[in-house]
Amino acid sequence: MSGYQLLSLRIGPLAPLGPRCVESGIRKKQVHEPLRLSALGFEGDMQGDRERHGGPEKAVHHYPFDHYSKWNDDLGGHQMLEEPGAFGENLSTVGITERSVAVGDVVSLGSAIVEVSQGRQPCWRLNERSGRKSMAHEVQSTGRTGWYYRVLQEGVVEPDAHLALIERKSSEWTLARIWRAFYVDTLNVEELRGIAAITSLADSWRSYAVRRLDSGKVEDWSRRLNGNPGR
Repeated sequence: MSGYQLLSLRIGPLAPLGPRCVESGIRKKQVHEPLRLSALGFEGDMQGDRERHGGPEKAVHHYPFDHYSKWNDDLGGHQMLEEPGAFGENLSTVGITERSVAVGDVVSLGSAIVEVSQGRQPCWRLNERSGRKSMAHEVQSTGRTGWYYRVLQEGVVEPDAHLALIERKSSEWTLARIWRAFYVDTLNVEELRGIAAITSLADSWRSYAVRRLDSGKVEDWSRRLNGNPGR
């Protein structure tokens, strides 16, 4: 990850989403002026569910625009795929994906410095956003999830800022490799032990690996992917 220019810098206010009219900031709009980036995210960017979205380990969401052509093929075209922002991303780029990005990658972004903390776990809000009941499950099953950064140094990010790699702490642990361990080869003990030992991985993700090692079972994803119709 070196010298990749932002294709789009985006933030979103809270607004009712889908038939449930749940408050969400997933509809992010492109901005054309520099934004302040703090430990909790970009100024003006909102999350409807602070318990599961945002926070220090998920301050910035990055989604590769590279995936959009594949989604267009899969979905037969969709209005939300006409420009970046379909997946609630703050950052859109071309040229870097989950296969080339690793947990613990430290990156300069404008005058800020950020670190890859975890992959994105899609939730049912993507179903509401797309009008497609299986969208969150499809994002998870394809591995086209995007990822999050924690903020190591607050700063200002311009709409045409470049991302440049400063340090790689665990280059072997790409997001694609961790995705495979979590969602494909789900009880591979050696992979789970390795994931549990990645100190730069978000604690919540390390705990998934620890719990699987202890229980020998995979957690139930249905509520996250499908939501609770009663809410």
